[in-house]
Amino acid sequence: MALPRLVPNSRVGDQVFETIRTAIISGELPAGHRLRIRELADELGTSVMPVREAIRRLEEIGLAEALPYRGAVVKGFTYKELLDLYSVRRTLEIQATELGTTRLTRSDVEQMEAAYDAMAAAVAAQHAVDYLARDEDFLTTIYTASDNSVLVEMIHTLWQRCRSYKIVGVRREFESGDSSLLLVYQEQLLDAVKSGDAEAAVRVTAASIDAATRRIEQALSESGSAH
Repeated sequence: MALPRLVPNSRVGDQVFETIRTAIISGELPAGHRLRIRELADELGTSVMPVREAIRRLEEIGLAEALPYRGAVVKGFTYKELLDLYSVRRTLEIQATELGTTRLTRSDVEQMEAAYDAMAAAVAAQHAVDYLARDEDFLTTIYTASDNSVLVEMIHTLWQRCRSYKIVGVRREFESGDSSLLLVYQEQLLDAVKSGDAEAAVRVTAASIDAATRRIEQALSESGSAH
């Protein structure tokens, strides 16, 4: 994995942070990958200071963690942590769905339709990262309509934290030979918001996250451990 060299400017710290963050949430830097400061600085063409600051910021938002004798690494999750994360997601996303569905404009619905079509294309091409990006665009349209920026920001942070797990999950669906389930809940949600049915939209959101939670619980059961 090669990170792009940066053009130095007054925002080099932000550039370093965004470059590493993007590599993590795209799966290019997987869970457990060591974030060696000097190595990253050389690859990005910067000094060590902005890299050190970027790693600190990544630790603050839960994308990196400091481990004894290893330094900073891309954060992974135990199944217990994932279950806790999805429990919080369920609460927040149900609220955002309920608030946002009745406030969507015709333009918003058209954006969701475009995002759905892009998701379908990503599934056909088996592009996991593109699929997740368009899925997040699709849901963000609803959640932004809630008119609660703090709620939307918290949901986005949780998405980032579980992104590596989501990428693995989507790729497993591709490998199974039947990826049709990747569009089922989005299709149902689109139908609900088109009719302005907030209750139906909430049921779909809850069902989608509950299904993901069951997959985590199944993986935990099969592994016989919490990691």
